[in-house]
Amino acid sequence: MLTLMGNTVIACAVRGDRHLHTPMYIFLGNFSLLEICYTTTTVPNLLANFISTTKSISFVSCFAQFYFFFSFGCDEGLYLCIMAFDRYLAICCPLHYPYIMTRQLCTGLVALGWCSRLILFITPVVLISQLPYCGPNIINHFICDPVPLMMLSCSEDTTTQVIYSAFNAIFMIGTFLFILCSYALVIWAVLQMPSAASKNKAFSTCASHLAVVFLFFGSVMVMYVSPGSRHPVEVQKIVALLYSVITPLLNPLIYSLRNKEMKAALRKVFGTEGLFIKHKSEIVVS
Repeated sequence: MLTLMGNTVIACAVRGDRHLHTPMYIFLGNFSLLEICYTTTTVPNLLANFISTTKSISFVSCFAQFYFFFSFGCDEGLYLCIMAFDRYLAICCPLHYPYIMTRQLCTGLVALGWCSRLILFITPVVLISQLPYCGPNIINHFICDPVPLMMLSCSEDTTTQVIYSAFNAIFMIGTFLFILCSYALVIWAVLQMPSAASKNKAFSTCASHLAVVFLFFGSVMVMYVSPGSRHPVEVQKIVALLYSVITPLLNPLIYSLRNKEMKAALRKVFGTEGLFIKHKSEIVVS
């Protein structure tokens, strides 16, 4: 509930305050909506299993959860790349930023972030779903994770494991390096700024973005980039809990508490100022 409320509040604040209708906050609002979708694919079933005695899930539901959870996870990585690219343009190329980050480009990047998941993760899901499963089909995990699913297979398909590991390595390492390079250029540009106030504002924005990046990519790369991902089952569960439950919970706090404009928008949309204006307008109409 805290995760849903936190991300919903940010999305509503971005939509409700026209001062936040800029590319950076548009990407942030869509990122919050993505986090809502990301958590709802697994957490409701996780909570239901706490009170259920069977703790079962059908084959189709399991692979549906597998697909949506990891496709939304891919979207999250892409949105972090898009946000890093936006900050690079805004800080390193401030004079050209309005001409590069146009409304059309912003809309296209938002659409890319949402639609790419339909294509990127379909291949690993199809390959793993075609493996032979002879039973007992018991997953020692709280989500339909690809590693335990492959371990349930009757035969060890080396080709599927290599394709899966290569996909993870290329996508995760590629996006992570792109983000690090973008923020390295941003930090270098910030250090050249003469104004201390400009440095503090830029560093504050970048620090919140980098915190989210390291929380997400740090835990995900530990799990899925190494070939075979031969980690102990309990370690897999703890790391999966970190990137599937804890990170979406902390992201709204990181973005809202470290951003003055976001805090002002939250007070305006949900605070006493917004309530006073609404009450005053109702009096004038009546």
